[in-house]
Amino acid sequence: MQHRLQALRKALTEWQADAIITGKPVNRRYISGFTGSAGWVIVTARDAVLLTDFRYIDQAKSEAPDFRVINHERDEKAAIYKQLQELGVKRLAFEKAHITFATYEEWSQVFGGVELVPVAGVFEQIRAVKDEDELKVVREAVRIADEAFTHILSYIRPGVRELDIALELEFFMRKQGAASSSFDIIVASGQRGALPHGAASEKEIAAGELVTLDYGALYKGYCSDITRTVAVGEPPAKMREIYEIVLEAQLNGVGSIKSGMTGKEADALTRDIIAAAGYGAEFGHSTGHGFGLEVHEAPSLAMSSQTVLKPGMLVTVEPGIYLSGVGGVRIEDDVLITESGCEILTKSPKELLILPV
Repeated sequence: MQHRLQALRKALTEWQADAIITGKPVNRRYISGFTGSAGWVIVTARDAVLLTDFRYIDQAKSEAPDFRVINHERDEKAAIYKQLQELGVKRLAFEKAHITFATYEEWSQVFGGVELVPVAGVFEQIRAVKDEDELKVVREAVRIADEAFTHILSYIRPGVRELDIALELEFFMRKQGAASSSFDIIVASGQRGALPHGAASEKEIAAGELVTLDYGALYKGYCSDITRTVAVGEPPAKMREIYEIVLEAQLNGVGSIKSGMTGKEADALTRDIIAAAGYGAEFGHSTGHGFGLEVHEAPSLAMSSQTVLKPGMLVTVEPGIYLSGVGGVRIEDDVLITESGCEILTKSPKELLILPV
C-alpha cells in the first residue's frame, strides 16, 4: 500500500492541503487495505490514520498495517476532530462527490479551526492505473466470468426464463470463488435485447431470438465485466447483419486501442464503423469504461473524454446496436492497456454462436 500512499501524498501538495479524509468504502479499501463496512481514513504527509468502531478494530489492525487504528467509539465526529488536532491539520481535503451536504454542515460546526477543501476525482485518478497485485486479482475475476459463459451455454434454450439464466450464472460464479456478481446480471432476449440495461426478467427465451448476456464476477473486491450475444436457433437476417457490424467494430476496438490515445479516440474506433454502416443513432452509449474496485470507474471511452490512456489501465470495449421493437447486440471484452497496445483478458468466443433448439 505504500506506493498508493505516496501517490496520494504527492497530490496533497498540489491541493495545498494538510490532509485528506475519505469514508467511501472502495477508496478506504484501496488506500488502506481495510475491507470493513465502516470507517474513516485520514492521510497526511507523514501519518495515516484509520478510525473505525469496536466491531472492526482487530480486523483493521490486521488488514491495514500501514495505518494507526483508532476506535472512534460513539462520537465519530469528535474522534475525527481530535485526530485532526493531533495531526496539526488546518486544511482538510474531502471528496465533494461522496460527502453529503448534511455531513459538510456538521463538520463545519465541529471541526473548529479546520478549513474544509472540496476536491474531486482524487482517488479515482490514482486507482485508474492498476498495480500488479490488482491485476492478479482481476485476472481471476475475468477467468471466473469466462468459465461462467462456457457453463451457461448448455442452459440457454427455448422456454427457459431469463431470470433462471441469471441465477445460474451467479450460482456458478459463486461456486468458483466469487463473492457475487459485479452488478445485476443482464439477460435480454428477443425484443428485450434493444434494452442496453435489460436486467433479467421472467420472459421465456424463444427459438430464433438473440440473447445478450452482460455480467461479471466480484472477486476479492475486484470486478470483471463481459458481454456476449448468442442465437437460439437460426436468427433473422437483420439480426445477423447487426451482429457482424458490432463484431467488426468490437474487433477494431480491441485491435487498435493503445496507450497515448484519448478516451474520445478510443471511442471512435468502434463508433465510426457502426455509424458508417448506418446504425450510429442505434449506438447510444460509450464504447467502454474503466473497471476495478467498481464496475464503472475511470477512465471513460466516450465521445467527450480527453483522458489519455496509460499502461496499467483496465477498460471495457463494448459497442452495441439496439433496434427498438426488434432486438439488439452487444459484445464486450475486458482489456488491459499495455506499453505496446493492449491485452484482451476475456477469452470467450465472439463469433456468432447458434445454439441448438
